[in-house]
Amino acid sequence: MKIRAAVLVENKRPRPYAISKPVEIADVDLAPPGDGEVLVKIKAAGVCHSDLSVVNGSRARRVPLVLGHEASGMVEETGPGVKNFKPGDRIVFAFLPSCGSCGPCMAGRPSSCEPGHAANAEGRLLGGGTRLSLNGKAIGHQAGVSCFAEYAVASERSLIKIEDSLSMEEASLFSCAVMTGVGAVLNTAQVPPGATVGIVGLGGVGLNALLAAKMLGAEKIIAIDPLDNKRALAKQLGATHTFNASDPDCVAAAREATSGGVEYAFEAAGSVDAMDIAYRITRRGGTSVSSGLSHPEHKFSLSHTVMVAEERIIKGSYMGSCIPARDIPRYMSMYQRGLLPVDQLISSRIALDDINQAFDTLDDGQTIRQIITF
Repeated sequence: MKIRAAVLVENKRPRPYAISKPVEIADVDLAPPGDGEVLVKIKAAGVCHSDLSVVNGSRARRVPLVLGHEASGMVEETGPGVKNFKPGDRIVFAFLPSCGSCGPCMAGRPSSCEPGHAANAEGRLLGGGTRLSLNGKAIGHQAGVSCFAEYAVASERSLIKIEDSLSMEEASLFSCAVMTGVGAVLNTAQVPPGATVGIVGLGGVGLNALLAAKMLGAEKIIAIDPLDNKRALAKQLGATHTFNASDPDCVAAAREATSGGVEYAFEAAGSVDAMDIAYRITRRGGTSVSSGLSHPEHKFSLSHTVMVAEERIIKGSYMGSCIPARDIPRYMSMYQRGLLPVDQLISSRIALDDINQAFDTLDDGQTIRQIITF
């Protein structure tokens, strides 16, 4: 079938993207779902910084590819062997398919699925190959999803069935931003109620981590970002203190406000400088968690002696260390009960044709979540 889709034709083009147009809206051929795969009609898709990282070249991916990894939709057709989904089911995507049989999956860690990571890195589906082509040539899938399009074919292991009590726009947030930010707090760090928490980087992931910390009754929530508008929003959402990441006294001020540093710090900006701040604002015995993805050549350094003598803990958090089929319904329930007001993070609704301008807006820090509606 022919679909309209946002195709990244070349990365590393200069800004503004509205002029250089690295993404083209094209008529793409989409093959029917294969064994264990599902055809989904996309309803809403979030524009995430991970998409921008592919556009600007920070994350190396094969091009051309159809962008997008955070979305909700409705099952249109199922391929052979699919037992858990049927036409009409409402779903959200998980941006890492889990095979269910590799070592990490068997250990209950689908966010570390080895075949899933390999497939995503190669721009193919979990079952092998691509279902997308342009002018007769195969093009890649992003994260096994490619949801900046009218339809997507994905592995059934990339889909989570949801109830019909949420709007599709709200539901799309849980596909990445909520799962990653809330999961970092609840799963990766396992923050206890009443702890002191720091958030460095106040985009969609960082603000979801903030909402999770507030839900847990964090005694103090330190929110750090260079942009005034993001710090103001963090304050509205429950931050007790905000600091400018560009201020050379930022770390000292955060440590003073928490009598020696926070117990848990979360880096959500995808930069080594942000990770350095997150590490330095933690106290003795503190835990620093990073869910941001910086350029693969960038290195983070620390004092080995300090890490040992102060019993510091450093953790990486991918996909919020979630088990999506378990956690996404839980987080949706928390939202519906008023515990995670993630709808406040929706900045605007846009059309697919506005995607290049949307990346400029995102890169400028003017928005939290732009939702493409279909």
